Amino acid sequence: MPKMKTKSGAKKRFQITGSGKIKRKHAYKSHILTKKSKKRKRRLGHFTTVDKTAEDSIKHQLGMK
Repeated sequence: MPKMKTKSGAKKRFQITGSGKIKRKHAYKSHILTKKSKKRKRRLGHFTTVDKTAEDSIKHQLGMK
């Protein structure tokens, strides 16, 4: 049986923390930034964790399951 390949799109978008959670960036930070407030843009720059319902799917794409 050959090795399972990691999805390259998922590899670029997600990171695994030390405790096993998955980090992701916020959406809506790439363009049309003039109408967004400074506070909103600042919050969108930070990482957040992936929802529990999507964790299994993403771990599968990353070759962890």
